[in-house]
Amino acid sequence: MKKTVKVWSLLLAALLVVLPLAGCGGAGSSAPELSLGGSSQQSQAASQPQASLPEAEKTKVSIIGLKGPTALGMLQMMEKNEAEEAANDYTVSLAGAPDEITGKLISGEVDIAAVPTNLASVLYNKTEGGVKLLALNTLGVLYMVTKNEQIASVADLKGKTVYATGEGSTPQYALEYILRQNGLEPGRDVDIVYKSEHAEILPLMLNGEATVALLPQPFVTQALAKDEGIQVALDMTEEWDRCVNGQSQLTMGCVVVRTAFLEENKEAVDRFLEEYAASVEFVNSHVEEAAALSGKFEVIAQEVAAKAIPACNIVFWEGEQMKKAAEGFLNVLFQANPQSVGGKLPDEGFYYEK
Repeated sequence: MKKTVKVWSLLLAALLVVLPLAGCGGAGSSAPELSLGGSSQQSQAASQPQASLPEAEKTKVSIIGLKGPTALGMLQMMEKNEAEEAANDYTVSLAGAPDEITGKLISGEVDIAAVPTNLASVLYNKTEGGVKLLALNTLGVLYMVTKNEQIASVADLKGKTVYATGEGSTPQYALEYILRQNGLEPGRDVDIVYKSEHAEILPLMLNGEATVALLPQPFVTQALAKDEGIQVALDMTEEWDRCVNGQSQLTMGCVVVRTAFLEENKEAVDRFLEEYAASVEFVNSHVEEAAALSGKFEVIAQEVAAKAIPACNIVFWEGEQMKKAAEGFLNVLFQANPQSVGGKLPDEGFYYEK
């Protein structure tokens, strides 16, 4: 009997020693370094939950995109990130206009950005290779909409005033190219009034001040829902295709990365691309669920996104497919206006290959 009591006493003493050590490995503490000796640090490390270890390995990545189609492809990735299930630790922000993104990208405040494709080329030239093109994420989303105007062709725009956004980026240069290819000179034959954000144009159409406007999805869907008198007159992707005879595609949006960040975090960037590709697939194949996420993250209102997503031409093109499409598009813009791509076409270093 005395021997049994002695054994239990030893067990209790051992427990009193172990329990305080287990309490040191709480969720708020950082994982201690392992030592070669049998110190208490080993006991603390062993007490850490194994599931928390990958969290320490995640790379912090700051991402910015434009509200609208260029950000729609990231929706599932944003949802996974919020649930702490993403491969990296993302911080995602949204901007209303491209110029809000440029400074943050150049200064290093953000690492990855969804921007107009021509702006990617401008930034590459301006920073002397400071950014790289990772993928194309949006094809043509531009439409000419009218209210109380009969526009059946580009030629019918002669003498009209077109309200638009995207001055200094893809919408401006695409519009000007299409006009010139149809014998119309911007500023002379067609007056173009630029606004800083798409949301500024809809009220002008509703009150009749604007009768012709160049709008991207999903703002086209929103305009049609607000006023039955507003109609789609021209699909600018189709008009672009008529002008180029299959030599290029209207590639509106893309994803770029700071070269310095890429060089230091290549594995993290590759993980981002894998998640982005999966997210784009999800958005295109699960429209209703994607629309709900769009509303949740305030990219586009849910009810508008549900109707607009199928018309937004959201893609994920990387590697050779990306390069071929981007080169053709940028070459057309360069021939029309060299400054639209930063004064010169980007060289091979612009295109990222895994």
